[in-house]
Amino acid sequence: MTLPLALGIDFGTSGVRAAVVDPQRHLCWQYRQGYPHRPAPDCWRQALFSLLAALPGAIAPQISRVAIDGTSGTVLLCDPAGKSLTPPLLYNHPCKDSLETVNAIAPAHSPAASATSSLAKLVWWHQTLPPAVWHQAAYLLHQADWLGAQLHGQWGLSDYHNSLKLGYDVGDLGYPNWMQGQPWSGVLPRVLAPGEGVACVRETVAQKFGLSPSCQVVAGTTDSIAAFLASGAIAPGDGVTSLGSTLAIKLLSAQRVDVGEYGIYSHRLGNHWLVGGASNSGGAVLEKFFDRVALDALSQRIDPTVPTELDYYPLTEPGERFPINDPALAPRLSPRPEDDSAFLHGLLVGMARIEQRGYELLGQHGASPLRQIYTAGGGATNETWRQLRAALLPVPIKNAASVEAAVGSAYLALG
Repeated sequence: MTLPLALGIDFGTSGVRAAVVDPQRHLCWQYRQGYPHRPAPDCWRQALFSLLAALPGAIAPQISRVAIDGTSGTVLLCDPAGKSLTPPLLYNHPCKDSLETVNAIAPAHSPAASATSSLAKLVWWHQTLPPAVWHQAAYLLHQADWLGAQLHGQWGLSDYHNSLKLGYDVGDLGYPNWMQGQPWSGVLPRVLAPGEGVACVRETVAQKFGLSPSCQVVAGTTDSIAAFLASGAIAPGDGVTSLGSTLAIKLLSAQRVDVGEYGIYSHRLGNHWLVGGASNSGGAVLEKFFDRVALDALSQRIDPTVPTELDYYPLTEPGERFPINDPALAPRLSPRPEDDSAFLHGLLVGMARIEQRGYELLGQHGASPLRQIYTAGGGATNETWRQLRAALLPVPIKNAASVEAAVGSAYLALG
């Protein structure tokens, strides 16, 4: 008798990854590829179908549940058939022109009160699209929502992890009163619990890729929460720092904390809360100056025990979300020393200070005390960076049990 398997699919900033696990959470198969050189969302759909085509013939029929995660705040405006009416707005795209309107209706502590939030993007579309285009709109969908619908065919559904920055109230599990009756309210998705069953894969999808017709697609999550689920964090006080293109921290807490002034917000996770925030700093800043080979070589030249006098706030462009919530915050990247390793040292310490300040703020505003940190994302492999962080953070720092968000989505699919 074969065991039912779960497939998790992670759509990150640079490509797609997949993982299949069994009911005991043993990893059975992994996959990764970059996005094809086509405009989004076509490249996402092609990448999704390419990975399904790559499933081994012995595994595909055993998959009973599928979950997809995507980048938080990446959204599409779609017609009733799920066709995107405009190019997607990505997770880091600021809609500063609509922020005044959002701030006029959203509570100050709301995660939606940000220039990069899903709601700010929805309001911007409503304000700027020609009426003939807007009137075709049926659904505002997040990246994971749209990709899930490619498999199950049910449009207009989301999950409450992705929908937090749309303004959905994860405490009351509903859209708040201030979102009702707005001129854009009609395109809001119906929100499900992450991991909740949606529907079986479409017959054409099952036949084309050898999936069981009873394989169920479940409501998805965000990439950072999927990374948390994969990390091994299990108890209040466990933190996860995801060092990807951006720097996101999440702390499992018995208490909910929302402080919009600092970009702190809480996701619901079972009977606990994931308290945290996401900085615009991170690996994208490093990649702006160095390729991967240079990063590895220069990191090895840094002595983590020697302090740097450089006081950087590394950003690729103006605008920060957490631990400073300021859409106009300018990068601080000067002076730049002639020695590239000294420059990299300053960048890494600057990011470590952002992480340090982030966890300090969570504790100061009532989150469960930090007891240990798991590191996920591509930056988890940089031992120099880990040592620099360890000098600033007062708790043990461990590598995550898995650094693949796809594994976390597979765990979500297991239920």
